[in-house]
Amino acid sequence: MPTSIPQFDLTRQYAALESEILEQIKQFLPKQSLVLGPAVETFENHVKDYLHSQTAITISSGTDALLVALMALEVGPGDEVIVPAFTFYATASVVARLGAKPVFVDILPDTFNINPKAVQTAITTKTKAIMPVHLFGQSCDLDALLAISEKHQLPLIEDTAQAFGSRWNNQPVGTFGTFGAYSFYPTKNLGTFGEGGLITTQSEKLARIVRALRVHGSEKRYVHFLLGGNFRLAALQALVLDIKLKYVDQWIEKRRKNAQYYLDHLKNVGDLVLPLTHAKAFHSYNQFVIRTQRRDDLRAHLQQQGIGTDIYYPSPLPLQPSFADLNHAEGDFPEADRAAKEVLALPIFPELKEEELASIVAAIKKFY
Repeated sequence: MPTSIPQFDLTRQYAALESEILEQIKQFLPKQSLVLGPAVETFENHVKDYLHSQTAITISSGTDALLVALMALEVGPGDEVIVPAFTFYATASVVARLGAKPVFVDILPDTFNINPKAVQTAITTKTKAIMPVHLFGQSCDLDALLAISEKHQLPLIEDTAQAFGSRWNNQPVGTFGTFGAYSFYPTKNLGTFGEGGLITTQSEKLARIVRALRVHGSEKRYVHFLLGGNFRLAALQALVLDIKLKYVDQWIEKRRKNAQYYLDHLKNVGDLVLPLTHAKAFHSYNQFVIRTQRRDDLRAHLQQQGIGTDIYYPSPLPLQPSFADLNHAEGDFPEADRAAKEVLALPIFPELKEEELASIVAAIKKFY
């Protein structure tokens, strides 16, 4: 049966902005300043102000933002980077791509975020950085993680791919650690027309290194003082992001309103466990993830009703085939294992209509 309420619908957002975006593109294209240039600089300045960050450097994707942050810290063979066992693949794969070892630690069952106590236990003399993920738009416990980072003098790289607009103690996430790495994939809170990313840092020295790394390690044409790569954001994508940045707060508020609808109407339904927000966190709800021991049956039921859902994520990272050499087995990270069996993401995108939310809730209640 075709999905009548999709998990995500980008066409609704585009329809609302189409005339504004096309007009800006019409003015942009004749100038043919397509790589870096004024459009990128304008967006970087605006997003830097939005995040209250010292610097904001656009990158080709969220994955590349993580990679470049690690490269700037000279992470390589023999090093270890601590990452959560339950998140998107890129968080760990960028570590392995540099020849370093991703050291997985378990998550907290209530927020799905990295367990700070497990981080503390995992630190060794080879640890080069700690890379927590603000999963689904929920901030990690940054107080605990920063204390560990400072105690052991270890860089903290915040994977903020899913948490643009989220806050901890009323400060934007991604601005606490050594680096913040953001994704502008189309379905994110702030998404572009393809791929895009951002790195924030409060260190001008590290910012200079990142800017060089994204253009083949160069500050002067054909002079390369670092082994970098082509990690530039296309100027057209920056143009789109700059337009959308004006609307991101109202979109996040709509996500939060949709989330509150679920929280109000699905309370005490069956065995559902609803998302929890940490007392110090401002949750932006890039995803609204419930958990239930009947996940697969519930998902099949919703699909029959024409309601789209998704599973983020069906397997803990340590069990991915590409990490088989680390010799992890099911049971090594019990909370990550349990989450992978129980999580289900419901539609939460800003353009959802209240009658659609009501239909989703009714379908879930019907199942139980």
